Amino acid sequence: MTPTDIADDSAELLPIATGARTRAALRTLIRPDRGRAILGLGVLVGATVVGLLVQPLLGRIVDIVADGRPADALTLPVVLLLAVAVVQGVTTTLGLTQIARLGETVLARLREQFIERALQLPADRLERAGAGDLTARVTGDVARVAEAVRSALPEMARSVLAIVLTLGAMALLDVRFLLAALLAVPVQALTARWYVRRAVTVYADQRVANGAQQQQLLETIGGAATVRGHRLEEQHTEKSAARSRRAVELTMRSVHLVLGFYARLHIAEYIGLAAVLVTGFFLVRDGSVSIGTATAAALYFHSLFGPVNAALVLLDDAQSAAAGLARLVGVTDLKESAVRLPHQRTGSTSEAAVTVDAVSHAYGPGRTVLHEVSLTLRAGEHVALVGTSGAGKSTLARLVAGVQQPTGGTVSVAEGKTAPSVVLVTQEVHVFTGALAEDLRLARPDATDADLRTALATVHALEWAEALPEGLATVVGEGGHRLDPARAQQLALARLVLADPPVAVLDEATAEAGSAGARTLERSAEAALAGRTALVVAHRLTQAVAADRIVVLEAGRVVESGTHDELRTADGPYAALWHAWSGSRAAPHL
Repeated sequence: MTPTDIADDSAELLPIATGARTRAALRTLIRPDRGRAILGLGVLVGATVVGLLVQPLLGRIVDIVADGRPADALTLPVVLLLAVAVVQGVTTTLGLTQIARLGETVLARLREQFIERALQLPADRLERAGAGDLTARVTGDVARVAEAVRSALPEMARSVLAIVLTLGAMALLDVRFLLAALLAVPVQALTARWYVRRAVTVYADQRVANGAQQQQLLETIGGAATVRGHRLEEQHTEKSAARSRRAVELTMRSVHLVLGFYARLHIAEYIGLAAVLVTGFFLVRDGSVSIGTATAAALYFHSLFGPVNAALVLLDDAQSAAAGLARLVGVTDLKESAVRLPHQRTGSTSEAAVTVDAVSHAYGPGRTVLHEVSLTLRAGEHVALVGTSGAGKSTLARLVAGVQQPTGGTVSVAEGKTAPSVVLVTQEVHVFTGALAEDLRLARPDATDADLRTALATVHALEWAEALPEGLATVVGEGGHRLDPARAQQLALARLVLADPPVAVLDEATAEAGSAGARTLERSAEAALAGRTALVVAHRLTQAVAADRIVVLEAGRVVESGTHDELRTADGPYAALWHAWSGSRAAPHL
């Protein structure tokens, strides 16, 4: 990677779903829990209807006082007010609980679909998008949607119900009260339209800007050594600052948007309340309604301040969440052709376990690393890939493993009895946080403790695993017991044994062990590959010597293929590598 690559601004961001597609995806997510949604909304309707009895009861109290009736006439309305408060509190709690459970269930389903699809994305597609884009979606966007589900969704449901039913109650008092209250609607509608038209763009741009900011920070930190080596500190600091300024600018635009939104809402409240009070004055004067009824109407409209403002203010959260949801659905809704597909399958009767046919691969225009490579791995055969750094060995290994798709040609894998049919083990091994046993079960969730011990014993790791403080129950990974590179690699090889694929690909899987652990890891790898078809990117020539066949790559092309003895005596590229290694007793950088 060159210094200019580190801060490339031409990233091809992951797709963002359209509004129609986002709504359709949301309906699909909710469909399995329609019963819970109906139940929650039904209970909330009941709670809202009960709550609407408060204003008439208060109006009744006003009429009793205005008519000069005895104090004991207030007993019944007051008792009813207490009953309404209790019933409304209980039913509201039950309804909001159902809505919250619905939201959490839908959110969990969305997260699972997002992670599943993200894990299927080809590595080169993620590289083109940049780590920042995916990171921003899985953190910031998920957080926005989660916040909306936990707070905005229940409140929005309750507010909309309160608005509709309260307006209906005002019509029952006198339709003229409803008409007066509706004078506020045009201002509120125009305010909502004004806000939504601007908010959609602002929040979408804000999420993209945050993703670009994270991308710049991740790439600068990840390439810190290169940045320092080429004296590019000021350049990268300025680029980080520029993207941060863009994110701050969009944040301030959203703040000004919200302030203007609130100002317009206050105007609508004033117009509506003034209209209801004036209407009540004339209706009471004409004897059409009582003072208590006019009071109830005014209280009804005043009670709308909370729900109306909440519903409109929640547009802020809704727009932000909608922008985040569209970015999540954009990934979950990717067409199958855009994600990592299974290899092309061939009949199990074929002697070829893997067939690479005229495969080419490029990481971008002018960056072709493989040129029409053809290779066949027979069932049970161990093939070593050898070549200098940059020859395309790791790229070919990833294509065979299905981690990436070729830009030309095909990779076919014979049908196997197990899934997955191909497993890749690289030198970059991750130890997941948790018990060692659970880390191993990632490869086979139904594995018994005996299966785990057998797998560990196969790769010569059982002795040290059982010697851990709590044996297989010992917590490893971040914050737990640290495993050195050799043991972490043995753990990865044990997962390979548990997964039991017919084809295994090892990409320099013993490179991190160092000289001391190399022999142990090579023994572990040899045991893990027993009985499987294997493609091994050889970090040390001792791995090539043990292979059934050696394939030599140069500049993305196969230049030699044969056994160790055949190639050693052929006076070609492999022979040169072998003589250099055997003469210095240290393998060249492969």
